[in-house]
Amino acid sequence: MKPSIVWQTDFSLTWGAVNTMRGVVKQVDSELECYDITHEIEQFNILAASRELSFVVPFWPKGTIFVSVVDPGVGTKRKGCVAKLKDGNYVITPDNGSLTHLYYEIGIEEVREIDESVNRYKGTEDVSVFHGRDIFAYTAARLASGIISFEEVGVAYPVSEIIVEDYEYVKAIVTSTEIKGIIISVSDHFGSIVFNILTKDFNKIGYSHGDIVRVKISHNGKVYFEDDVLYEKSFGYVDLNEPVVFNSSSNYISIGLNQNNFRDTYCIKDGKDWIVELSKK
Repeated sequence: MKPSIVWQTDFSLTWGAVNTMRGVVKQVDSELECYDITHEIEQFNILAASRELSFVVPFWPKGTIFVSVVDPGVGTKRKGCVAKLKDGNYVITPDNGSLTHLYYEIGIEEVREIDESVNRYKGTEDVSVFHGRDIFAYTAARLASGIISFEEVGVAYPVSEIIVEDYEYVKAIVTSTEIKGIIISVSDHFGSIVFNILTKDFNKIGYSHGDIVRVKISHNGKVYFEDDVLYEKSFGYVDLNEPVVFNSSSNYISIGLNQNNFRDTYCIKDGKDWIVELSKK
């Protein structure tokens, strides 16, 4: 059975870009199946792309080929690459920071720069703004179909040269019950937000379901939320519209409102400047 191609972009589905990528795949091999993570990543948000990969990759079978295209540097000298992960999956992406979370959380066994002279859809040589279609989708299809091996993607380069952001973007350093981290995701459909605090670290230092947690969220010195919040298993432990701290499906600590939208209610965004401070009551 041929591996699936699973992709994400910041293209949206309001125009034909994603379907041209699917078309390239089907021209290479009509048997290949394509699946979507999302095409609604915030435009140019490389760390959001990195985070979404880390949420999804662990739940797919070994050998799956992921394509991530959030590429503000398209057409420049930045590398297009295929990374072989230590779990046996592959990620095709611009080497621009999109591999950050996977680099730290799963590990990268080997990385190769895509040889565009071989692995590029014919007739697109004069186009420099759509590598998602012309190079990444085409390379993914050739690799998934067995036309090329991983070694035939292009020349390997040191894993140590992959562009990754600081570790603080991935995981807060948790050493006491007073924790300072950042918001790493606001993309939840129901409006919950995710901190860079792993559930296992949160519990290890003494937080338990039923505890009251002081939560402060600020951005450039302005406080957007500050209150005492129950830490529990799920939303149903608090009244409607009340906040709750909980373990997200990605195994990070999150906060949300019961049957309401925390992100929109408090105008929260993600990024290194969105600071969360937690303390135990």
